[in-house]
Amino acid sequence: MSRQSRRRKQSARNEITFQVEERKPTRAFVIHPDIIGQAPAPERDMPAPSPTSRSPRRRLEEALSLAAAIDLEIVGHAIAPVRKVAPATLFGPGKVEELAADIAAADAELVIVNSHLSPGQQRNLEKAWNAKVIDRTGLILEIFGRRASTKEGRLQVELAHLEYQRTRLVRSWTHLERQRGGAGFMGGPGETQLEIDRRILKDRIARIRRQLEDVKRTRELHRKTRRKTPWPIVALAGYTNTGKSTLFNRLTKARVLAKDQLFATLDPTMRLIRLPSGREVVLSDTVGFISDLPTALVAAFRATLEEVVEADLILHVRDMRDPEEAGAQAEDVKKVLSELGICEEKPVIEVWNKADLWSAEQRRALRARAARRDDVAVTSAITGEGLEELRALVAERLASKAAVRKLRLTHAEGEHLAWCYRHTEVLSRADDEEGITLTLRLPPAALSRAEKRFGARLRRETAADESARLAAE
Repeated sequence: MSRQSRRRKQSARNEITFQVEERKPTRAFVIHPDIIGQAPAPERDMPAPSPTSRSPRRRLEEALSLAAAIDLEIVGHAIAPVRKVAPATLFGPGKVEELAADIAAADAELVIVNSHLSPGQQRNLEKAWNAKVIDRTGLILEIFGRRASTKEGRLQVELAHLEYQRTRLVRSWTHLERQRGGAGFMGGPGETQLEIDRRILKDRIARIRRQLEDVKRTRELHRKTRRKTPWPIVALAGYTNTGKSTLFNRLTKARVLAKDQLFATLDPTMRLIRLPSGREVVLSDTVGFISDLPTALVAAFRATLEEVVEADLILHVRDMRDPEEAGAQAEDVKKVLSELGICEEKPVIEVWNKADLWSAEQRRALRARAARRDDVAVTSAITGEGLEELRALVAERLASKAAVRKLRLTHAEGEHLAWCYRHTEVLSRADDEEGITLTLRLPPAALSRAEKRFGARLRRETAADESARLAAE
């Protein structure tokens, strides 16, 4: 073998070794601060750590799941009680030293603190622990950054990330205080590097916001087009990893990514499904919610989440394996929906999912609870249990919002007849020698179009008509 060939082989071997080292997961240590009592925010514009109804163990498990979502190697974890929030480090001096020893013993490169940290707290903890430190917001942003697949999703994540970083420029690196002189004799001391970086961030944020406004306008045009169709919008909403995408795939026969993983879905997906009555509706799969979702992230994803705002019906998917945890998650979802401006009057069906994972005792108790309510469907997206009942409940809820009208057509009006079958639900049809009598169920959008198309020929159903139709059904 020639010397040149040996060199090429060695170079290839080195490259392969380098790539393997590149793929080696980061060693991470996860800490959940158990905040005991309310504390003021340590710095301006930073959310205050607050107690929660969830147990510290549950909160830690969720943080570990978030860390696992970006393939970190978890080398240790801890629950750290915090009786009084230290403005400089969040934890007290003794707890900081104790955790430093645990982190060093685990040889962790990254420490995840499952709470909001101020920029000062983050810097001080990095010095004390000699490791990179990120808080809950930073971790969620990292997950979203890896998951976003569309241009819109990437823009939304980048906007949230830049807003987050903008507050963390102050004194983060010493080089940011250097000054750059101006040109010529009148240049003066010039801007500091910190000011330049702030200006670059500000310009980039403004540019992304303009792009997202274009996205928002495009989405609004799409919504206006959909409003002209007879198809109501049904949106899946709920806490992350409750089975929304699996349920979406079952109902639509789609192949949306569905994993036992937090935030597996970021970009909305929409498909047509047919209900037992024959009526078609648009089903929308949306991003999952989570407790303490960063405000900047909610704002950035507003264009996406407006699919929920515009929906005619919301399916709130819940994982009921732990009723106490499910209750806390439901409160978090309601909080985000409230922030989006979704009023309580909008119809909601609760979908108690993952029934295949319930114990026999849970199944009896939860089914008994569901039987006492008319807004709950018990399902398993994996086995298909309860999906027909869910479809029927969706049809019933949408029908309660629709108007029923009667229409008389001549045999020559085939175009009008075809329009009715395309854009309304035909409840009954009676043919005679002179023409055709239709009983139609129309959602609000289709009703306005039908009134323009048929005028006074479209008449309300009388009580006698309704009784006869219900008896026939």
